[in-house]
Amino acid sequence: MFFNKKPLSVVWAGATDCHSHILPGVDDGVQEMETSLKILAHYETLGIREVWCTPHIMEDVPNTTEDLKTRFAELKAAYNGPLQLNLAAEYMMDGLFLDRLEARDLLTHGHDDNALLVETSYYTPPMNLHGILNQIKSAGYYPILAHPERYLYMKMSDYPPLKEMGVLFQLNVASLAGAYGEDAVQKAQKLLKAGYYNRIGSDIHRARQLEIWEAKVKEKWIQRVAEIE
Repeated sequence: MFFNKKPLSVVWAGATDCHSHILPGVDDGVQEMETSLKILAHYETLGIREVWCTPHIMEDVPNTTEDLKTRFAELKAAYNGPLQLNLAAEYMMDGLFLDRLEARDLLTHGHDDNALLVETSYYTPPMNLHGILNQIKSAGYYPILAHPERYLYMKMSDYPPLKEMGVLFQLNVASLAGAYGEDAVQKAQKLLKAGYYNRIGSDIHRARQLEIWEAKVKEKWIQRVAEIE
């Protein structure tokens, strides 16, 4: 399957998907092991080399570290392929997160064990957002802000102060495909032009999403995305 005569693997060849919801049965993502394995097989065809499973942890979805580790071990046992699988989490910056940060009961992102993938509500920031980000840094971690282009409350003027704090930005490739509306498209394009993104992720929740979304990414953005990592 080709898009503008370029294979869909252009974006993902040799890349790491640092944000996915393919750990089955733990959040609003994939529910069945069979579906998880189907997605991983599709990843192989795209040339992805490494995948981070990042299930939600928030007050409404209070997954425990040990339960997620157990479920991840089951996924690794079921998968027999070349992809490197890793476990982290996507933390909503809420009260539960602050408790776990204090207790250092965390699933860190990255092979140095010093990053945390974090998010906020799409509509409103948490109280003292910058203070929470500074708490993360003071605890010895650096924050990766998941899909900053999707936050409706953020204006373009909100992003430079976050970058100055040392916050890393993770692009949802699907944002460029219009999966989250025109506002996210415009913000993603501007942030990409500015070189603000440090990581890319699918944020995939369903088996068909990756192929459908990537097929809609306009050609002029493909190379820019491929150069993020």
